[in-house]
Amino acid sequence: MAYDPNNIFAKILRGEIPCNKVYEDQFALAFHDIKPQAPVHVLVIPKGDYVSLADFTASAPADLIAGYFRAIGKVAQQLGIVEDGFRALFNAGANAGQEVPHLHIHLFAGRPLGPMLAR
Repeated sequence: MAYDPNNIFAKILRGEIPCNKVYEDQFALAFHDIKPQAPVHVLVIPKGDYVSLADFTASAPADLIAGYFRAIGKVAQQLGIVEDGFRALFNAGANAGQEVPHLHIHLFAGRPLGPMLAR
């Protein structure tokens, strides 16, 4: 999947589309999902043109990779979901259900989440 600079997350990063922001620093932006699948459902996206985790870890500079993962931890702390537990999920590619061609992690929390994959 090629990076599309007109994807919705790229537009959110450029300020062309508003979001319900939770956190932002020089490495990442976190915001509430518009179709939450749990009481807490936040997306954390890196600042850069990366399609997937594989693309990001192969192409991004080390400071961005470290900063992005630290931002994910800060968001979890800020949301108060660390103690009770949360699920962190990357989807990569069509078979995984990735809908937006911009790397993002879903943070889910606020209730027992059940098994990871449907059987």
